[in-house]
Amino acid sequence: MTINESAPSLTASATERREFVKNAGATLAALSVLSVAGNAAFAASPTKAQSTSDGADNFYQSDKVSIQKVHFKNQYQMAVVGNLVTPKNLNRRAQAPAIIVGHPMGAVKEQSSMLYAQKLAEQGFVTLAIDLSFWGESYGQPRNLVAPELYSEAFSAAVDYLGTQDFIDRNRIGVLGICGSGGFAISAAKIDPRMKAIATVSMYDMGAVTRNGLKHSVTLEQRKALLVKAAEQRYREFATGKGEFLNYLPVKPTADTDPVTREFWEFYRTPRGIAIPKGRTLELTQNRMLSSEVRFMNFYPFNDIETIAPRPLLFIAGDQAHSKEFSEEAYRLAAEPKELAWVAGAGHVDLYDRITLIPWDKLTKFFTQHLAA
Repeated sequence: MTINESAPSLTASATERREFVKNAGATLAALSVLSVAGNAAFAASPTKAQSTSDGADNFYQSDKVSIQKVHFKNQYQMAVVGNLVTPKNLNRRAQAPAIIVGHPMGAVKEQSSMLYAQKLAEQGFVTLAIDLSFWGESYGQPRNLVAPELYSEAFSAAVDYLGTQDFIDRNRIGVLGICGSGGFAISAAKIDPRMKAIATVSMYDMGAVTRNGLKHSVTLEQRKALLVKAAEQRYREFATGKGEFLNYLPVKPTADTDPVTREFWEFYRTPRGIAIPKGRTLELTQNRMLSSEVRFMNFYPFNDIETIAPRPLLFIAGDQAHSKEFSEEAYRLAAEPKELAWVAGAGHVDLYDRITLIPWDKLTKFFTQHLAA
């Protein structure tokens, strides 16, 4: 079948999420090689989380905000879909500040972004949690394609949308990027001065990690071997018309699963954070094709990061995060005003949804100060 680009948001029930986890062992083989034509990664709008251990509440639902689905086009005439979150007491006769929220790489807006969007809207901001192109409800074929330029473009398209709304002050638009979206937001901000304040949480530089691995653990020879493998895979995909997905996350971890993979698994493959479409057994968040994944090797979001100044930058990361090197590097290269804030005891994924660890006051203070009228 072909993927319907105008497919609506599909809702996964708590029962379906539990059934996914329960039946995970039986569906392991389905993750190995998947056809683009037969598997779409549509975003879900799950009900309240089933797992809130240690303060995790990815599916937080605020009674103080209103949520509206919005569609707008990027410069490539592809529809970007987002959730516009507004305080219920918003005065629409005035012009409010707004914040664009980008989800982790390989995720959808219902994973982490909507938690941040609602919490910040509770503080008086209008927020817009977007699905990056090729992910969730945003358009783009094939699904889950790695296209960093288009990911960054989605942020600028979101500014286009917000800046043309009567109740938004186009001179007070900020950006918050979580994980990989931190790098995409920075990439966008370098060439889009309409983004007045840029914050990142648990940032990943997807270019650096693809080229070099964590802590520069990948050799040049290994990098070249990966490029050869990806190039050969393009022949197969061209000949068959089917994309071959990388199995980034197991349906179930084993005793040999490394700590970083397990950390992501505990969010993306359990009721804590899984977002799956109704009626399907598998949500393909976090699965990408190697043939497009290697595009990240040409992605350098921190080059010229100093040119964002005098617009402010805030980098937030856990002091125990495996990804802390990327926030450190961005901070080192950026010009003032800049701030690097460590969250004591927090790992990378902890800041996706653990509401007792996320420094809400710091984010609120940053955007209040730098998006002031």
